[in-house]
Amino acid sequence: MDVHASLEAPCSPAELFRFVDDLAQYPNWVDLVHRANAVADASEPVWQIELRARIGPLARSKQLRMRRTTHDTVEHVAVFERDEVDGRRHAPWVLRAEVTSAPGGSLLQMHLHYGGALWTGGVLERTLADQITNGRERLQSLVRSTR
Repeated sequence: MDVHASLEAPCSPAELFRFVDDLAQYPNWVDLVHRANAVADASEPVWQIELRARIGPLARSKQLRMRRTTHDTVEHVAVFERDEVDGRRHAPWVLRAEVTSAPGGSLLQMHLHYGGALWTGGVLERTLADQITNGRERLQSLVRSTR
């Protein structure tokens, strides 16, 4: 599954980038990310993530360990990849966030790739699309509140 989303915001790329380069910020604006805690003893930025989605009467939850593999503060690019340490093979999760200048502020482009089968299907993709729409509105509110 590959999901793309974008958002325009009335701020500089650096201002917007600080909301997307740290996964601990995501629960503030993405309902899917229920919890995102930094792993204290990691030698590089790593978060323990809990994803939750309600699909009708059912709820799904997923625990992920995500490592930031790219953090370019000049080009405003952050990439997070699943990085479990239990010795087992896991489906890939890759999130890429890139912020560029745009007329009136900045443009955030995000791409989420999931290579497994559990979190796929039309109903889940519609739920994710709804969460992206709600997340856009909340992220824009957060950006405006810090100005």
